[in-house]
Amino acid sequence: MPPTPGTTAVPHGFVPEYEHEVVSRLRRLSAMAADGGLDAAIRLVADGVAAGGVVHAFGTGHSEAFAMEVAGRAGGLIPTNRVALRDAVLLGDHALDELYGRPPLERDPAIAEDLFATIPSREGDVFVIASNSGVNGSVVGVALLAKEHGHPVVAVTSLEHTARVQPKHPSGKRLSEVADVVVDNLAPYGDATLTSVGDVAVGAVSSLTCAYIAQLLTVGTAALLAERGQEAPLYVSANVPGGDDHNHALEARYGERIRRGA
Repeated sequence: MPPTPGTTAVPHGFVPEYEHEVVSRLRRLSAMAADGGLDAAIRLVADGVAAGGVVHAFGTGHSEAFAMEVAGRAGGLIPTNRVALRDAVLLGDHALDELYGRPPLERDPAIAEDLFATIPSREGDVFVIASNSGVNGSVVGVALLAKEHGHPVVAVTSLEHTARVQPKHPSGKRLSEVADVVVDNLAPYGDATLTSVGDVAVGAVSSLTCAYIAQLLTVGTAALLAERGQEAPLYVSANVPGGDDHNHALEARYGERIRRGA
């Protein structure tokens, strides 16, 4: 007889297992960054910001959370722009229902050119692109276009996963093969980490490691600029007194080059 709903005790053995999977990766990222493993990416971003450039952050699916972590948040860099697939609808000519098509729009390499046309990029801007698989057509396409237009590209991807799947872009390239600098998010193949609680793995980690990488890049950029005697243009929380005035004054330097949508 099946147990009565609500009466079965919740198991807790998964907590230390998942904690280990997450924390061990964050520690590896910390060690990598402390050893200079993020220096190349930090220099690209810092050089762009110092020269008046904007950082365009792009990710599809759950990797959009990485772009949100980079652009437009408290303690983050003001000259940042979050790029999303829906921009092709909101700012371009694509229909809303395309966002919900099958296969997903993120896999369509044809969307890259139209999406890139909505990005207010200029000489000196930097692209930071996250994709766990690193093979979807839209992501690889935007990276290729950024390179074609002379912009450096930093990729954040799972090197373990991307090596085991086939590219979906006609170029046959992976994001890691296009970017100037590649940062491994340390997620395993398939992203999920725990196989002890069922037949299908559970407990994805890429969103957590990518958020940490995004913050390491931001903090590292601010630290490098300070080392050079420059002050990084950073957001103060809009929910503290004076935050809006501080932020609006610095945003005005970049005008329409940065977008702050909902």
